[in-house]
Amino acid sequence: MIHPSAGRKKPKFLLIVIRALYALVAAGAIATFVSPAGGGHPIPEVDKHPLAAFFILFGLTQLATVLDIMIRRKRIQVISAIYFGLLVGVLLSYLAVLAIRPVFATLNREHYVGGVGMLITLIVTYLSTSFLLQTKDDFRFVIPYAEFVRELKGGRPLILDTSALIDGRIADVVDTKILDSEILVPSFVLREVQDIADSHEKSRRVRGRRGLDVLSKLQQNPHAEVVVYETDVKNARRETIDQLLIQLAKDVNGRIVTSDFNLNRVATVQGVDVINLNDVANSLKPRFLPGDSVTIKVIKEGESPGQGVGYLDDGTMVVCENAAHLIGREVTCVVTSVLQSSAGRMIFTRLPG
Repeated sequence: MIHPSAGRKKPKFLLIVIRALYALVAAGAIATFVSPAGGGHPIPEVDKHPLAAFFILFGLTQLATVLDIMIRRKRIQVISAIYFGLLVGVLLSYLAVLAIRPVFATLNREHYVGGVGMLITLIVTYLSTSFLLQTKDDFRFVIPYAEFVRELKGGRPLILDTSALIDGRIADVVDTKILDSEILVPSFVLREVQDIADSHEKSRRVRGRRGLDVLSKLQQNPHAEVVVYETDVKNARRETIDQLLIQLAKDVNGRIVTSDFNLNRVATVQGVDVINLNDVANSLKPRFLPGDSVTIKVIKEGESPGQGVGYLDDGTMVVCENAAHLIGREVTCVVTSVLQSSAGRMIFTRLPG
């Protein structure tokens, strides 16, 4: 099976390296700061307890790492985020030190400015770099050219739900090359598909495995950018799958791809754009206008007295008036009206004459 974090191993490894480098740089800078340069440290407390001062200052810098780890659901853009993160961090740190210098001068504690300025520089620079690394989509609105490749590649991301994966038609749509947006598969959707694939009921197990096969096919398609999107596990346990999908679509300004009629209605009510695979399929089916002729084989009676029901090759139901006595025979009838909805399409006809 496909692990939910398969698409995020490289970004996580990069963040581990950055956090380790940050810890080493912070330790080196603090060790240099607390060590006496000659005749003693300008801050008496540091001069008396240099080891304690080192661990206290180092602990303060690592609070930024703890905060960074606690804030989940992040995405990465390496070069531009690091560059602008360092630039913005140093600039903000410099302005902050300029702002606090008069305060310490008023309190007659000017010798503390160096230590406080160092802490501010380290923490603010790290946070700016880390946040920009992990929020690339928001970052491109601040610095438009920082992610111009993504801007050219596609528009709003497409979020697949469980029914879309199991349905499988999304893979055929991607094969046509008409989609150029990033495709997101939330981790909670993947977990649900895995649960279905592990079901003891054979029919559910087959459907679940089909969903995993469709995801694997999408990931191997060179024309699709498919990302398994990590989400907060705690929220995934508290909310329904539909509500999580809607909230994710709002967070990333995406569109939900589904074949679930109820999810379609709920998401639309909450202002989220939905692409219903049934609507897409219906829009590509041959259209029939009143007066056109269609040939069907009547296979059963309809709900109303005298109606006969047949089906076209694509599964469209055709209801023919006064054809109940023709069950088992092929008839050519005239289209009177067409009813089309997200649940499917029905064609109403009558016998000629």
